[in-house]
Amino acid sequence: MKLKFLYNALIIGSGIAILAGCGAGGNSTGYEYAPNMYHSFAYEPFTQMADEPNTINPNGMNMRLPAPNTIARGQMDYTNYSFTVSNASYEASASLKNPVASSPAVLAEAKTLYNINCTPCHGDAGKGDGSIVADGKFPPPPAYDSDRIKTTPDGKLFYSIRYGKNLMGAYGTVLSPKQIWTVIHYIRTVSGPYKAAALTASK
Repeated sequence: MKLKFLYNALIIGSGIAILAGCGAGGNSTGYEYAPNMYHSFAYEPFTQMADEPNTINPNGMNMRLPAPNTIARGQMDYTNYSFTVSNASYEASASLKNPVASSPAVLAEAKTLYNINCTPCHGDAGKGDGSIVADGKFPPPPAYDSDRIKTTPDGKLFYSIRYGKNLMGAYGTVLSPKQIWTVIHYIRTVSGPYKAAALTASK
């Protein structure tokens, strides 16, 4: 008798759940059986949750750190630079030479990267008249054809773009080292002392 009662209760409960679920519409999702199967909980990688720490990975993190002494595919060029954010590193970067050879294809890519990342502050022609500084809320960056940029070595330009300098933010998480060197070729098309050579390569 008791078993029959439980069986009937299960049938009735299932019917109610099905009918309730059928009532979904508009902003109402109705009832779902095992909703976590449909809407999985998202974890932020490389983070820790104090209230629900990950009990599998070290330190409660949601994703394991890369194995020691390994380099991700396509990231080898990042290992060539170990500067710190300091004036000493900025001065030391002057010895760096651009490893990317200039060519029409490189300059075409450089212009695309420049237009995406640099024009808001530096302007279309590198005059320091981008849209962000046009309203006067921020001081304009030096123009690329100014004596300051003309006499700045490529290595220091690389450091400034990768690590940031003064009011300029760091783009090392946005552009790879190779892309930064590529952009520097474009900067040199409007600044000396390499302006003539850069313009010749772009033709």
